[in-house]
Amino acid sequence: MFNTIINILWIAFQILIGYNLALPIVIFVLHSILPKRKVSVKNASNNTEADYAIIVTAYEQTHTLPPVIDSLLKLQYGNFLIYIVADKCDVSNLKFADERVIVLRPPETLASNTRSHFYAIKNFKRPHDRLTIIDSDNLVEPDYLSQLNVCFNEGYVAVQGERKAKNMDTTYACIDAARDIYYHFYDGKILFEVGSSATLAGSGMAFTVKLYKECLEHLDVTGAGFDKVLQKEIITRNYRIAFTNKAIVYDEKTSQSDQLVKQRARWINTWFKYFIFGFQIIGLGIRRFNWNQFLFGFILLRPPLFIFLILSVFLMGINLFISPFMAVLWLIGFALFVIGFFLALLLSPTDKRIYQALTGIPKFIFFQVLSLLKAKNANKHSVATQHFHDKKIEEIKE
Repeated sequence: MFNTIINILWIAFQILIGYNLALPIVIFVLHSILPKRKVSVKNASNNTEADYAIIVTAYEQTHTLPPVIDSLLKLQYGNFLIYIVADKCDVSNLKFADERVIVLRPPETLASNTRSHFYAIKNFKRPHDRLTIIDSDNLVEPDYLSQLNVCFNEGYVAVQGERKAKNMDTTYACIDAARDIYYHFYDGKILFEVGSSATLAGSGMAFTVKLYKECLEHLDVTGAGFDKVLQKEIITRNYRIAFTNKAIVYDEKTSQSDQLVKQRARWINTWFKYFIFGFQIIGLGIRRFNWNQFLFGFILLRPPLFIFLILSVFLMGINLFISPFMAVLWLIGFALFVIGFFLALLLSPTDKRIYQALTGIPKFIFFQVLSLLKAKNANKHSVATQHFHDKKIEEIKE
């Protein structure tokens, strides 16, 4: 009896890890054979220009803000205001002639994305219809807001745009960009088009102000991962998060190893903190017969790529000695993952430098293992990623 229980637990553990290797291909096949599903939408907006609040959060650093604001002021859109929340920042040099830019300097350190967002909301100059969140290192395409409107006008109340790499100056940055392409393809485009929701990426996302306040106003989310909490609140309210690869935000990729370790440590900490949401949402989807919630829950259970890849190698190695048949199944799983990974790159606009950088993946994974060792106390180190790329540009100009 004891041996039977151990065997069941062993098989269950392998399934829990192994399904992550095949899930992207399974969803891709569903996407290929099923008609594109859309839930019915109510109270769809008309084509008038909705009023946007663009919230740009900065923590300690402000040197990246001028190009961000310059990019936003070039938006081909007439109805928006930009709110810079400069938390724990020296704002003496933040001077903008355009009256659409409002600089907010909280009197006390907030050290939280959501606190910064709600500080902006409480200081809105007018009652905006929608808000979009932009990081202090982002740039946007001129039609960013217009492309978001396409989804809002279909009746969606939450939209995730596509984040593309702003810099590919190092191997780390290129591999980080490849990771973004992979996730945007499967967790954005494909997931949304098979009837579920796109995952939120932290920036380049937009919501009705009403929904954002409804989801997070009653919570005080600290540390990394506010987007995890937000997407859980949205999905459990029976909404879908739309995805558009035409609303483009350029995001700075990690370019230095110490930067990579600190950032990934926070992300890993976030997954361990919030992966339980996956079980909750799967259960909700089963009870409500809700495809959106059911499928999205499985996505939330997935560990960071390097964790389930390392565990998969470990499990395949064990099975080489105790069950050659299972080892073969693991090998097939790896093959499916590799096929799925390259499908994402091949079916997306992918810079040739990204392909050239893929040989650096083992080293990239090594630094993420270091991140895992620091994950427990990750949020104590910093609440924001240090940006070096723009500083490098400034040094060159000087």
